[in-house]
Amino acid sequence: REEVDGTGSIELEARVEQGGSEGEYFAEGTSKVQIDLNCSRCVEPYPFANASSFHVRFRPRPAGSGEENEEIQIAGEEELDVEFYSDRKIPLRDLALEQLQLSIPMKPLCDEKCLGLCPKCGANRSSGRCKCDEAVTDDRWGALGGIREQLAKKNNQ
Repeated sequence: REEVDGTGSIELEARVEQGGSEGEYFAEGTSKVQIDLNCSRCVEPYPFANASSFHVRFRPRPAGSGEENEEIQIAGEEELDVEFYSDRKIPLRDLALEQLQLSIPMKPLCDEKCLGLCPKCGANRSSGRCKCDEAVTDDRWGALGGIREQLAKKNNQ
């Protein structure tokens, strides 16, 4: 368990067992994240918690694969959960960081119904109405304004 700047915590619980081939290890476990995120609509902080499980297979980097950061081509779907290592240590810290990155939403929202900020004054519209709470229209579309009424009249005839 590791604290994150006083704004939350990350907990990784893993069990590692030796695999079937030499140098192969299986890691499975859970990751729990409790942090404060900022909503991408209203920019207000809110608490975020997530727990997820993982299953990863570690194998030694194949001989002749070049540098450590070089990508390795996988042979099939069974290798999608394989991580390669080159040192004598399994990179569990990298696994924890990856699990953290996978658990954070791409577009964090405090609430699905969050209205975000007013484009004119910047007020949080979820907290209440702002003084400039009028529909934002683009005058360039004014020529098309009467089409809806014309279509409604035509359908009623």
